[in-house]
Amino acid sequence: MKNAEPKAIFLKDYQAPSFEIESTHFTFDLYEEYTLVTSILKMKQTQNQPAPLELNGQDLELMWVKVNDQILSEDQYALQDESLTIAALPDDFTLSIQTKIKPQENTALEGLYKSSDMFCTQCEAEGFRRITYFLDRPDVMSVYTVHITADKSAYPVLLSNGNLVATQDESDGRHSATWHDPHKKPCYLFALVAGDLQHIEDTFTTMSGVDVTLRIYVEPQNIDKCDYAMGALKRSMKWDEEVYGREYDLNIFNIVAVDAFNMGAMENKSLNIFNSSCVLANPKTATDATFQRIEAIVAHEYFHNWSGNRVTCRDWFQLSLKEGFTVFRDSEFSADMGSRTVKRIEDVSLLRTAQFAEDAGPMAHPILPASFIEISNFYTLTIYEKGAEVVRMIHNILGESLFRKGSDLYFERHDGQAVTTEHFVKAMEDASGKDLSQFRHWYHQAGTPELWVSDSYNESAQTYALTIKQTCRDTSETDIKKPYHIPFAIGLLDSAGKDLTLSCNSSAFNDATQVINVTQHEETFEFEGVKTAPVPSMLRGFSAPVKLNYDYQPEQLMHLMAHDSDGFNQWDAGQTLATSVILSLSQDVLAGTDLKMDENLLAVYAKWVAELSDDLAKQAQMLSLPSLAYLIEQQPQAQVHALYTARTFVKQAISDKLHNEFNEIYVACQVSGPYEPTHDAMAKRTLKNLCLQYMIQAQSKDYSAIAQTQFEMADNMTDQYTGLSALVNSNHQEKAQKALASFYEQWKEDVLVTNMWLSLQAASDYIDGVAGANALLSHPAFDIKNPNKVRAVIGAFAGQNLRHYHAQDGLGYNWLADRIIELDALNPQIASRLLGPLTKWKRIAQPNSSKMKQALEKIASRGNLSKDVYEVVSKSLAD
Repeated sequence: MKNAEPKAIFLKDYQAPSFEIESTHFTFDLYEEYTLVTSILKMKQTQNQPAPLELNGQDLELMWVKVNDQILSEDQYALQDESLTIAALPDDFTLSIQTKIKPQENTALEGLYKSSDMFCTQCEAEGFRRITYFLDRPDVMSVYTVHITADKSAYPVLLSNGNLVATQDESDGRHSATWHDPHKKPCYLFALVAGDLQHIEDTFTTMSGVDVTLRIYVEPQNIDKCDYAMGALKRSMKWDEEVYGREYDLNIFNIVAVDAFNMGAMENKSLNIFNSSCVLANPKTATDATFQRIEAIVAHEYFHNWSGNRVTCRDWFQLSLKEGFTVFRDSEFSADMGSRTVKRIEDVSLLRTAQFAEDAGPMAHPILPASFIEISNFYTLTIYEKGAEVVRMIHNILGESLFRKGSDLYFERHDGQAVTTEHFVKAMEDASGKDLSQFRHWYHQAGTPELWVSDSYNESAQTYALTIKQTCRDTSETDIKKPYHIPFAIGLLDSAGKDLTLSCNSSAFNDATQVINVTQHEETFEFEGVKTAPVPSMLRGFSAPVKLNYDYQPEQLMHLMAHDSDGFNQWDAGQTLATSVILSLSQDVLAGTDLKMDENLLAVYAKWVAELSDDLAKQAQMLSLPSLAYLIEQQPQAQVHALYTARTFVKQAISDKLHNEFNEIYVACQVSGPYEPTHDAMAKRTLKNLCLQYMIQAQSKDYSAIAQTQFEMADNMTDQYTGLSALVNSNHQEKAQKALASFYEQWKEDVLVTNMWLSLQAASDYIDGVAGANALLSHPAFDIKNPNKVRAVIGAFAGQNLRHYHAQDGLGYNWLADRIIELDALNPQIASRLLGPLTKWKRIAQPNSSKMKQALEKIASRGNLSKDVYEVVSKSLAD
């Protein structure tokens, strides 16, 4: 590479800060051409030996520096590209700094920037250094007072963290607002918003009787899209009190919706800033999936008030301390709000498809990484989703009561502190009395463990033996993988499908599901009193994030699908059977032999479509085929087009065989009356619309008129968008193009709906490959500076349209490389996150593998790569 290699930062080099900031006072003078930021910091040294003060800063114009009201001359400090260093400071002092910044030119969307006509901030992880010179690290916590001035007509709303303590009209049409946050926080939780906004307002009374004002601020055209998020916020507050005993701690809680935002949302203390796509919804403009996503994200950011804000990270290596724990909390909340089985299926599907792929690729890292070059690259599924699974395993090992006792101790012991993952695990140990020493390997070892399971049944002794061997691939952080502590939930079914009462290694258990603790490289567990050879139901509820290798026979899988009391494993048995069939057919595709549909799989689908079940959301999951992305992960050298052909054949065969039954369910699941985002109504629509997706694939009957009618007559976006999607992803392209034009004309003024329209086309099998993707890039609705639009087109094409992205001519890879190079100059975070599809080059069969590598090399050959892109590309090519 032409770049000078950026330096890695190592956890082992962590040192406590030499200074603390007792109080922070900011003045932000907002103007159209620039912003002046004036800080007054009351500081003191924390070490016995005096040390120079090195402050972080990036893209700042320094106006002046004062120590105890004395302006420093240029020879009294050292100014470099990303730092300001001051030597010879007293033990206690006041540091004042003024900087000039240009938010309107900040395309990286970190620090203070403008989204449309609104000023807003994003400071996690290291964005605050783009605002002013500061100790931009999470273990420096301070009490903040923020004074904001701006033109009143353009920016009538001025917001920051904490409580509003003063407002005033200034001269020349300007006004000011002063906010004070009494809770100490690191600068990554700082927030500021200024704009012409409207809000809705509600109240929540906490369990101790305090009334909290709740407000959601949006641009005026979106004021009718806030009600659902407000309800989700109140449900979250109530749940956190009931389940964790956590009460909100201020008198006001604000949410602001922002169109240009790198992330989903940000948990800034008392002023959550949300990507507009994660908070705005009404029935006409948002699908059921959007409503569910909003509820989960609102809950996630609110739960951070304790698991992230009141107790925060000591350093960024500890990121999963707050994110993993909070993802577990929001997952449990969503499970309580809807179907627990379906929520578990959704979470595990994401984990197996995307996080396991991350574990198998060049960016594999432990949830407590030992080093990084750019921290933004570690906002990964490993940190979030695998981190949540690690917390879930502690919950599985301790049980609900002891886990709650441990979380109470953690919050009480570390309130107001910046701590590490070790503090969390230690609190769980101390509260429960259980030894988690071996469990800690989950924090320090990368990769997905694999379990190799064999079994035997002794008819005369009536015993059933299960031998479990665990392995994990080599990864860079350690030469020798120590055995994991794996909670392995198991049940045994008899020939009638009933759960057996388990007795393992002479210890009797009353429950049909037993969690056995796998702690050795290989060990055997013996179950006594088993009168007939059982069918094992393993890893119930997906009790650990591992790959399971066991030689299930088709009849065993069908037995589990018919009888397993664990809803997740019932679904998983069907997925295992379908995956096996598709993988086998893909080999027939490569061999050029005729494809023949598996009768067992057809029988399974016929059973699940025969009548409506008690859990319609679960029934929809049972009838869904494994995704192409998941299937790709099941082959060490994936033949993408063979898998695509095989999966398409299976879906076609099911559609042709069962289209009448799908139509009957489609009719039975029509929802009458006004749209409601309730669990039952959503479940009906989910199953109905899945049936439509099958029906329109049928060759023996034309169902396109039904899809077209649903699209034209729908009174809600879920049904309208699904009708459109069914047409777009079918052979009925003339109708599809007319529907796409009609949809755009109807919704072209709504940014979020237009993004859905872009994404649907970018992900469609029927798009004209790279040429079609380029047409979307040139459409007036696309803007490469807006992350949501980038994700809608570039992310959807490379991440979801696997047929065209993996075209054997390599054009898809080259196209993505060009987009990443272009984006790296504008927004390195987004550019880096789009690299994922290229990093999997070693997992894809030739000739595609070499062409993917060539695309990475094309990016690597460019000069001036950001740290974000450099780290991912260099690791991908070195892997």
